[in-house]
Amino acid sequence: MQQVQKPSVQPMLMNVTQVAQALGVSRGTVYQMILTANLPVVLFGRKRMVRPDALKAWLQDREQQL
Repeated sequence: MQQVQKPSVQPMLMNVTQVAQALGVSRGTVYQMILTANLPVVLFGRKRMVRPDALKAWLQDREQQL
């Protein structure tokens, strides 16, 4: 019997810790990027979340600025 692989589900939102891990920086650096470098976030109360596609677009935009 063949096993059917389920497609992996990508998260719709990343928390600050996940963003920090993905970028290889500290959580504090992510908060600084939110405040000073316009990293786009979605607010859930006091919790800041980042859409993975928005993070990629933000990185591409930053790359073009250099």
